[in-house]
Order: sequence, then C-alpha cells, then structure tokens
Amino acid sequence: MGEFTKAVTDASFEADVLKSSKPVLVDFWAEWCGPCKMVAPVLEELAKEMGDQLTIAKVNVEESPDAPTKFGVRGIPTMILFKDGVPVATKVGALPKDKLKTWIESAI
Repeated sequence: MGEFTKAVTDASFEADVLKSSKPVLVDFWAEWCGPCKMVAPVLEELAKEMGDQLTIAKVNVEESPDAPTKFGVRGIPTMILFKDGVPVATKVGALPKDKLKTWIESAI
C-alpha cells in the first residue's frame, strides 16, 4: 500500500475500521480499475495532510470480497466514511482532490 494509506482486509476490517477511535475513509478498489488508479495518489496526499483527523484505508475488493458486499459496494472506486463504526457518507467514482477533501471535511 501507500506510505500514508493503510491496507485493510476482510480479516482486519472490524479492528481497523469499525473499532477505530478516529474516522476512517475506506477506498474500495481493484487492480484492474482505471479510476481507482487515478484516485490513489490523491488519497495518499489526503492521508498525509489529514492523518491527524482520520485514517484512509484501502480494501482490494478482489482479495477481500466480504466487506464490500456487506456495505453494498457495487461500483469502484467507492469511498465510504466510517465514524464510530458506522458508515456516515459514501462517494462513488474518482473525484478531484479539492472536491474529495471538501466532502471528507463536511462528513467528519
């Protein structure tokens, strides 16, 4: 994974996301997804800039199919912001950095 984002699997999802003491933005992605690759460096930058406010985690839907199924992920990239173990906001598709940051700030 990236230097500032955290790789999360089905096995670690509960501990890393649902039981996190701070908000967690989960990016559901796959290797073959072009838009996922476009948004990855943006998420790295945001993870670096906003690391004290939230964790940005990445779940590969091919390797960990349970979490995306549980939270109704149909298309990727899908980003779900979890706060206190519950999803509070969802965005589907790649967004420019400024829009993504504004969305995160409004949700946390």
